[in-house]
Amino acid sequence: MAEPCDQNNAAARHKRRTGLTRLLHAGRHSLHGLRDGWGEKAFRLEACLALLLLLLALWLGRDWVQVLLLTGCVVLVLVVELLNSAIEAAIDRIGPQWHELSRRAKDMGSAAVLLSLLLCAGAFGAALFHRIALHG
Repeated sequence: MAEPCDQNNAAARHKRRTGLTRLLHAGRHSLHGLRDGWGEKAFRLEACLALLLLLLALWLGRDWVQVLLLTGCVVLVLVVELLNSAIEAAIDRIGPQWHELSRRAKDMGSAAVLLSLLLCAGAFGAALFHRIALHG
């Protein structure tokens, strides 16, 4: 007799996967997450700006460490934006009614994005100042 195809059985099947099969399935889920993230206006904007900033990082960075740190700041913004979107989706799934805890969760996610953007801007600003003001 076949098992009914419900969420619990699907989760159990996933947990039983090992090795390359598990890795391939996880990769597919990650690609779905990136596709869903692309559907968010803020993520799309930040991803497009990230391409420009990654090119700028190659010019600004004096060595591979500086390029890596600048690149890491850019990637961090995208990661935090995806996590913020995930929080918002989970809260929205619960329901449209207003709740203080939902507001707090969404506001804290938004604050995390702001902090990552400030870190990125600060890192690029310092690198630009160092390149222009100190070394011409």
